[in-house]
Amino acid sequence: PVIHEFDPYFNWRATQYLDENGSKKFFTWFDHKVWYPLGRPVGSTIYPGMQFTAVYLKRYVFGDSMSLNDVCCYIPVWFGVAATFLVGCIAFEASLPENSGGHIFGVVYDALRGKYSGPESMRGASRPRLALLGLSSPSLECAAFAIGFMGVVPAHLMRSVGGGYDNESVAVTAMTLTFWLWMRSLRSGEEYSYLVGVFTGLAYFYMAAAWGGYIFVLNLIAAHAAFLVVLGRFSTKVYKAYSLFYVVGTSLAIQIPVVGWSPLKSLEQLPACAVFLGYQLLHYCEVQRKKKKLTRGDAFKLRVQVAVGALAVVTLLVMLVTPSGYFGPISSRVRGLFVPHTKTGNPLVDSVAEHQAASQQAYWQYLHILCFLAPAGFVIVLFRFGDSASFLFVYAITAYFFSHKMVRLVLLTAPIASALGGIAVGRVVAWSVSMLLGEGSEVEEKGTKKVKANGESKSKSKDGKKKKEKKSSGSLSGVAAIRDGFMEASKSTEGKIVKAIAAVVLLGSLYMQASSFKTYAWKISASLSNPSIILKGQTREGNIIKVDDYREAYWWLRDNTPEDARIMAWWDYGYQITAIANRTTIADGNTWNHEHIALLGRALTSPLKEGHRIARHLADYVLLWTGGGGDDLAKSPHLARIANSVYRHMCPGDPTCSKFSMPGGQPSPMMRESLLYKLHSNGMGAEVDKNRFKEVYRSKYGKVRIYRVNSVSKESKEWVLKNRQCDAPGSWFCPGQYPPGLQKVLKEKKDFKQLEDFNAKTDADDEYQKKYFEHLSDPEKARRRAEIRERKARGESPGQQPRGQMESQPLTKSVIKEMNQRWEDTEFTSQLFSFIRMNDVESFAMYLDSDPAVAHARSKDGRGPMWWAHEHGRKEMVMMLKSLGVSEKLKDKDGMTPLDVADDEF
Repeated sequence: PVIHEFDPYFNWRATQYLDENGSKKFFTWFDHKVWYPLGRPVGSTIYPGMQFTAVYLKRYVFGDSMSLNDVCCYIPVWFGVAATFLVGCIAFEASLPENSGGHIFGVVYDALRGKYSGPESMRGASRPRLALLGLSSPSLECAAFAIGFMGVVPAHLMRSVGGGYDNESVAVTAMTLTFWLWMRSLRSGEEYSYLVGVFTGLAYFYMAAAWGGYIFVLNLIAAHAAFLVVLGRFSTKVYKAYSLFYVVGTSLAIQIPVVGWSPLKSLEQLPACAVFLGYQLLHYCEVQRKKKKLTRGDAFKLRVQVAVGALAVVTLLVMLVTPSGYFGPISSRVRGLFVPHTKTGNPLVDSVAEHQAASQQAYWQYLHILCFLAPAGFVIVLFRFGDSASFLFVYAITAYFFSHKMVRLVLLTAPIASALGGIAVGRVVAWSVSMLLGEGSEVEEKGTKKVKANGESKSKSKDGKKKKEKKSSGSLSGVAAIRDGFMEASKSTEGKIVKAIAAVVLLGSLYMQASSFKTYAWKISASLSNPSIILKGQTREGNIIKVDDYREAYWWLRDNTPEDARIMAWWDYGYQITAIANRTTIADGNTWNHEHIALLGRALTSPLKEGHRIARHLADYVLLWTGGGGDDLAKSPHLARIANSVYRHMCPGDPTCSKFSMPGGQPSPMMRESLLYKLHSNGMGAEVDKNRFKEVYRSKYGKVRIYRVNSVSKESKEWVLKNRQCDAPGSWFCPGQYPPGLQKVLKEKKDFKQLEDFNAKTDADDEYQKKYFEHLSDPEKARRRAEIRERKARGESPGQQPRGQMESQPLTKSVIKEMNQRWEDTEFTSQLFSFIRMNDVESFAMYLDSDPAVAHARSKDGRGPMWWAHEHGRKEMVMMLKSLGVSEKLKDKDGMTPLDVADDEF
């Protein structure tokens, strides 16, 4: 078995370290082979749940019968199976008659009236068919189909294939277990079901140990708890279940080093704490209401008084602790989920494809038929509502919102889509089978009798009189009459025949759709099962070959370089280099230090000579992916953008570094001169200074190239080794420092400030962020502005033609006359027209400022910028042109002046 992708290699290396050194050394592990020269405290920055699980399985379950590598490779499969079963449990719990006897409209109606619908109002009539070991129809069918969907849906397969040893592969199981136990703790009709809240907290603890997505789980359960209050479903059982979950889960989660006290400090997790505190206040009010037998109005006044008092205390506490930096900022990844645009403002985060917004095509690719079945199940849940079932309502809306913002989070939709799809198909199949077996009439009659029995139940009022209870206070008599009429008609012979035919049609349609879904899922599973580190290729002769360039390059590093060799490569490959080659890397996928990655980006995207001056203090070798597609050259614009976010002189005034690009498929001047381009295309249109870099390895199929850095600074290497700064004598926490040789470069940096980091003492970088989003929204405009700046820096006119069509000249009357007589379509006339059409006033002004003569340019039809400005109603541009002496009385080839073509509104 082979481990896939990038992150799994870090997880594999961490698991090896834990197995060989034990938990004590693991949690005090400061790794100096990564993030050179700074290093990383791995033990306190990793979610260790998966590593501990793998080591436990190896030592106490499989022993010598299976290697640690094989255990790690198969864990995603084993946990994928467990998650699949747990999704079935979720669908089963939501479909139980005792949990789905109401509907959302009745619940909302009762809530608006201030009436609490007791547990009995959520209980529906169960079918006796398939009632075995507590399993009843249609709950059993819903669970079975939910399991079937979850087992093959691509959104789940992508994190449960063998070799995908990533946190999410274990976390999805922990997440579904937590959700099921939460729903189980709310089951109606069981007095002590709230005790399951303890196990919910334990499952949440494992979730927090396994993946940073535990914040989603925590807040989703908190959101559901708050939702139940809004629906008037707050009860002693709900209070106890949530309180037990929060107390047990939080108490254990803060024991995890990487989590620490963040549940009580981070703004991302404080909403759950707020719900917990709110539950305590509500419970206090309920106790007082029952104790003092308060009326509805008095109870409401008590709640308001308690809420105002609590709000005052909380406000005071917040004001006291905020100046000290107590509250942690919202991370850029989380912030990106709530902003109106699809970017976060952090070019490092925005460079990751998984952080981009999901498209409709992505949903179809990962959910396929569930895109239609899940909404159907969602509607069914609304009409089969209950405390447990309402969790699916909250989960569905939340999961869709977040997955739409970030395609990586589509994996969160797999459990809920499968559960809802299972509920939809399960109920349809259960109904269809009952119709075909002739059980429908019997069930309906029993259901009718039960309704009547419920309707005839009596309860005593305050004056001793009995009142008839209503089955559903929210039902409308007209709708009920139509329903009853339909039910009566369906009991006739003709009605039974129609239902049987409908059942056959439904089952046939489901079978055909299932066959199509099965075929699709098999194809996707085959593609997902191929490790990205080993590729399948085809020769010109049609022979299928295995392309193992990446691992062979790492093995070459392992076998042909000194053990203390430092490898400079883009952060994507850091995990693989460290795990396979066992060599020191500059950065990896942890991406914890934005400024350090920007320094790496600067070294790679700077001119070769400048890049070498940085590289010689950091690395002994440079490794590049050069095989086309998503290789380093394709990624390089992101590298330049990240570097420029810290070293602003690289692309002044252009946060997206638009001048580092490949317009028309050809490298821009800045890219062509960069170290990365020179090394990537060495011998293919570019040449490398052999005094600075020497190619020492090229993989068999050209996917990887490795260069040795010449003139490496031995002084810097030795200085780093001898100058690690421990936080205390004999401590394990000993980060490294940058060598003195890099201080001149480091003085040019401007630390990147997150928009959400309100604890920072420096001023917000508003201008940078404003231009960043502006350029992202219109990259063509950003490219044009970058081109103008670049030409201006070279002393060229922005309209200057490479063929000498027009030279920049002083703006005299003779020059203006000559230009008005030269009618031709040129690059600068096209550029001016583009600026005017796009209403890009800033670029238009820059263009004219660089060469005022272009304001008098005329195209082949005799028109020029003054005509176009009038035509498009660009008043500000017209004034600019007038200030440069452009006349409004000139005529084009048809004898029309600029005023003749002026926009009516203008």
